[in-house]
Parts: sequence; C-alpha cells; structure tokens
Amino acid sequence: MISVSELTLKLASVTVFKNITESEVLKKLSAFLEFNGGETEKVRLYCSFVSSLYNNGCNLGKYLLKTLFEDENEYVILASQKKEISKCMHEAALAELEIFSFVSQLTSEALTEKLSYKGFLPSFENTAVDFKEEYSKKLSRLSKDGYGIFAAYSMFNIKDSGEITPLKSADKIKTEDLIGYEAEREKVINNTKALISGKPAANILLCGDAGTGKSSTVKAVANMFASEGVRLIEVQKEQLMCLPLIMEEINHNPLKFIIFIDDLSFNKSEDGFGTLKAILEGSASAKAHNAVIYATSNRRHLVKESFSDRDGDDIHRSDTIQELLSLSERFGLTVHFSKPNKDLYLKIVRSLAEKHCLAVSDEELSIKAEAFALRKGGRSARAAKQFVDSLI
Repeated sequence: MISVSELTLKLASVTVFKNITESEVLKKLSAFLEFNGGETEKVRLYCSFVSSLYNNGCNLGKYLLKTLFEDENEYVILASQKKEISKCMHEAALAELEIFSFVSQLTSEALTEKLSYKGFLPSFENTAVDFKEEYSKKLSRLSKDGYGIFAAYSMFNIKDSGEITPLKSADKIKTEDLIGYEAEREKVINNTKALISGKPAANILLCGDAGTGKSSTVKAVANMFASEGVRLIEVQKEQLMCLPLIMEEINHNPLKFIIFIDDLSFNKSEDGFGTLKAILEGSASAKAHNAVIYATSNRRHLVKESFSDRDGDDIHRSDTIQELLSLSERFGLTVHFSKPNKDLYLKIVRSLAEKHCLAVSDEELSIKAEAFALRKGGRSARAAKQFVDSLI
C-alpha cells in the first residue's frame, strides 16, 4: 500500500497516463500534497482541490475512472490497432493503474490528518476501484466504447480549423420518435448494420421533399447504434475540403463513423465537388474503411445545372453534362423521401397528438391539421410536428 507521503512522487512518475495527472483535479491534488509551507496556504490548496472535484461530480474514484476511459494515449491507440505494446510500456501502465487504485481509496481524513487547523473542512466522496481490472475491460470494449473524445460523446462537428469537436448538446432523437417512412428508414438501418459488422456498406443519399425527416432519420439511426460503436460527424458543405484529413484521422479508430452532410447541393464551380466525388469513388487516399457518407438533399441531382450548361460552347458538351449529373450516382444507395399523402400526414399528426395527450377530437384534429398544411404550402412530417407544437 502506498502511503500518502509517497503519493506525491508516485503521481509525478506517471508517464503512460500523463494526461490524467495533468487534469484539473489531479493537478490540484498534487499541488496540495507537494506544498510544505504555511498552514493557511495548505488549507487553501486542499479546499481548491475539493472545489475542483465538486465541479466534476464529487467522487474522486469515479472521476478518475471516467477521465482514464476518455484519455487518448499511445498505449490505448496501440491496443485499439492490435499492435504490439512494448514490455516496458505495459509494465509502466500496470504500475500507474495501481497508483490510481490507491488514489481511489483516499479519504478526506487521510489527507487532512496532519493539518493543525481543526475547523470545518469540506470532505469528498470516493469509490475504491481496481483500475487494472477496469482498464482491461475497457480495452476489450474499444470497438464499441472507443477512446478519447469518441468515448465521451456520440455526435461531432468540424471547427473552421478542421478539428473534430464534440456536440455536447447533440440531438437525442430516436427512431421510435419518427412516424411513417418505415421502409425508407429500414434501408438506412440495414446499411448501418452492415457497417458495424464489417460488411460492405454503401454511401447513402437521402433525397426528396423538404420536411420529410431525412436529417432526423440519419441522427436517429446514429443514436440507435451509438452503443454499438457508431459515431456521427457532421460536415458542412464548405468544409468538404477537410474530408481527406478527417478520414485520415479516423481511419485507424476501432469505431465506425457516419460522415453526415446535410442539405447538400453544388454549383458546378464549387471546390468541394471534386473532393466529395473522389471519396465517393473510393480513392485510396481519401476513403476510410470504417466510415460511410450519409448526405441529405432536396435535389435528386446534386449539382445545379442551368440551360446555358446544355447550350454552352463546350466542344464535349455531353461529357460536361454527365460530369455535373454524375455525383449523385456515386452514392451506392439512394433513398427517396416524398411528401406524405393525406393519410400518412394525418397519421403523423394523430401519433404526435396522442404522444402529447392532446384532448382534441379526431375530426377536429384532421380539419385543423389540413388547414395548417395548406397555410404552410403543403403536407410534410415537419408541418405535422409544427402543427402539434402549436396546439401544445
């Protein structure tokens, strides 16, 4: 058993999991343990450590375990890629996990017993954890749980710098929240199952009328399979030039990724056209083996074409036209979402009204829903939701 007096040196020796000791809570704990000055400053440092822990859940053992599971380090990267880990690194990792096990057994009394101050001091919770055992379990679940930011979150977007950033308030929509379009949704679900199982999976273009649930379908399916190791990365059209770098970053990750491009369409001169086309064609330098692209569009043909394109002065005009129309053909699967007919529209309205326990007769609901759709310019799943929201 490591004594509290030894813990300062032990924490300073951590190498493989250095990011853990550099976390806010552990840095403040180390600052308290290392300080040998006046009593007032010692008390302040202890309270600063506890305050930091309070901001992270109050329980030191649980905080350490969560931070360790989300840490991205060379050890977990090698393990995820099933590469050989050197004996010295493995031994270091095991020794450091023992240190964390000791930290998870610390008590407020053990840390403050040598303080002469006998007034009130805040305490903290702790849960003893066998970090060797827990981390071994973690390594066996990397294909589903992931590591780093991908262990903590399931949906991401891209910063202007190209960095993958978690969506901390991601859309939690579920497939059971969606009404209608079961056949269309099943195609996306089955394709995602193929991705998870390592079978060939297609890039999908979800196209059709606005407000029919194309984007919601992609997000709901991603949420459906998050526990199976699926993560969604949303890429804006103007960020398509970053796709090769994104693919390179996730290529060796044990998880599966949906690259989500919402409301996609191009003018023929836009830069992202060629990049996306190369990736859809399976360019070795661009495509990650563990990723698919799911794009939504209100247009069946993604490139906007004018009559001047057909009547222009290009000698090989037919080739140019085919180039413009070919992008959508690069998707292995196209799923069409058309405007709902009256029966489907009212089915969606009734289901949403029932879900929210609205006391409205079926006849009144139908009349008002149709009138609302007329004002909105047509029936759609989005109009159905907006109508029910207006009643709520």
